[in-house]
Amino acid sequence: MAEPGIVQRPWGWFETIGSGDGYLVKRLCIQAGHRLSLQRHQHRLEHWIVVSGSGQLECDGTSIEAEAGTTLLVPCGAVHRAAARDENLLIVEVQRGEHLSEEDIERLADDYQRVKC
Repeated sequence: MAEPGIVQRPWGWFETIGSGDGYLVKRLCIQAGHRLSLQRHQHRLEHWIVVSGSGQLECDGTSIEAEAGTTLLVPCGAVHRAAARDENLLIVEVQRGEHLSEEDIERLADDYQRVKC
């Protein structure tokens, strides 16, 4: 049974840990060997802070190693994704913008067949 507030996804889970006018804060856990969709957002930017685990963060064609303490600013409209390696990757994500919802995800590629044609 999932914990209250935890939203399960094929790659792991997320939960909202705070929100206010123009911002939303989430905790994401990407399971070992999984990755997020290659995606972009039209109405928000995101700031990722890796708190544990290891993997890779991608933003607009640039890839960086992810480990505890790594940060990445994802500008509005930037193509991005995060991937976990041999252990779960835990990220705190701060979203800022006018429209902060799951509907503002444009998936360009996805390991779980969630790309809309």
